[in-house]
Amino acid sequence: MDNWITAILPLFVGWMLDIIFGDPAKLPHPIVWFGKAIAFFEHRLNKGNHRKTKGALVAIGLIVSVFIVTYLIRHYLYLLPSITGRGWGWVFDSIVIFFCLAGTTLIREVRQVFLAVDRSLEEGRKQVARIVGRDTTELSAQEVRTAALETLAENLSDGVIAPLFWLAILGLPGMMAYKMVNTLDSMIGYKTERYKDFGCWAAHIDDIANYIPARLTALLMAIASPRKGLLRFIWRNGRRHASPNSGFPEAALAGILNCRFGGPHYYFGQLFDRPYIGENERELTTVDMKHAVRINRIAEVLMVFLVTSCLILKIIL
Repeated sequence: MDNWITAILPLFVGWMLDIIFGDPAKLPHPIVWFGKAIAFFEHRLNKGNHRKTKGALVAIGLIVSVFIVTYLIRHYLYLLPSITGRGWGWVFDSIVIFFCLAGTTLIREVRQVFLAVDRSLEEGRKQVARIVGRDTTELSAQEVRTAALETLAENLSDGVIAPLFWLAILGLPGMMAYKMVNTLDSMIGYKTERYKDFGCWAAHIDDIANYIPARLTALLMAIASPRKGLLRFIWRNGRRHASPNSGFPEAALAGILNCRFGGPHYYFGQLFDRPYIGENERELTTVDMKHAVRINRIAEVLMVFLVTSCLILKIIL
């Protein structure tokens, strides 16, 4: 019974905390610490010769360090000789899972983008700039809405499904290590002049870590919205994306909404000509956003119960 509580209770507590509160703006967040650590090393080492090697050492070192530190903290807390000690272990696990999940905050941000662009295009551009990496100053209203929904689909994979996947595979240390992988990629995993060498390993590690979760995300979205031919659409269009992974959840949402994603975008002033996903270049509306949010939530619930089943099987076996 104790093993069941240790494995499953923190998952549901952390998940419910994310649904209720989202990212806690006034609390110290480990992802902020990750970002500061990455920036510290990038500013000092992303110069001169051997940038690819230095970037590889930074990426691997930070990922392994996060895994080890998380493992040691858990190990210590669960060794404390009392019910109180075990309680602190459960609290730690719940809080870490809460911090690692990012479903609710992104949903709130996407809703705010649609509300903002309905008020004015400039306000919509400023709002969407909070959640996308591309340059937003020249985006049209349709492009603002498209960018928000693309990010919603990607975040379902990066911010919900993938962390839960690695929780099931490698436990809490694996979940935290994945968040470092994802943070590295979001900060330095770009093919721009500044990051193409230093961030090369970070980008490749992220591709590997997200390979199964991205496809699992698309499958869960398809289950959440059964449409004839949707899986064929996802397989055909998901491979068009420049990323080996991001295209699959984007293709799933484009197929569900019968719309078109992708196309050329500017990142840090540099044009990237991404292929289109889908063919129906129709106007996106608030109704589409609400439908997308509903699909995200259903896929999230399915994943939580899938991970719960995996944890139960681990205990039984």
